[in-house]
Amino acid sequence: MTENQQFTLSIPDLLNGKFQLEHMLSEPYGFGCAGGNRSPAFVWSNPPEGTKSFVLTIFDKDAPTGFGWVHWVVINIPAEAAGLPPGISSEGTELPAHAVQTRTDFGVPGYGGPCPPPGSEHDYVFTLTALGIESLPEFITADATPALVGFFAKANALGEATFSVRQGR
Repeated sequence: MTENQQFTLSIPDLLNGKFQLEHMLSEPYGFGCAGGNRSPAFVWSNPPEGTKSFVLTIFDKDAPTGFGWVHWVVINIPAEAAGLPPGISSEGTELPAHAVQTRTDFGVPGYGGPCPPPGSEHDYVFTLTALGIESLPEFITADATPALVGFFAKANALGEATFSVRQGR
């Protein structure tokens, strides 16, 4: 990466900088949203030199829990990837080879769309971490907690690209 190239992350599926209804959390989760719970597409460029894999996280720092809410974690994304397609299922069949979705704060692996309480706006932070290792340790499986993933991602990070969306309902 040259000096004037920046590691970037973007979400081309947003409409006027906001999630569309198809990306919002679906009704069965019980939080009062009736969206499609479909992950948006992601695109990134200019990862740091030496990148061997990526970890993608979505975090709602304003969730009324006292410590935020993790909406999605994808680990072991290969260095050759320059993005993720839209609509990745909870089984992850659309993910690049060797990539794995781990548990979120919904208690299961897979994308969980935004669903701020009515009348409020939340900041959703998307972080793509470039790692200097090809994969996280073997014991980091689909059942791993977001904190465990975060620890090993930060310990092996070469750089991060972030993107935020302020979303209301």
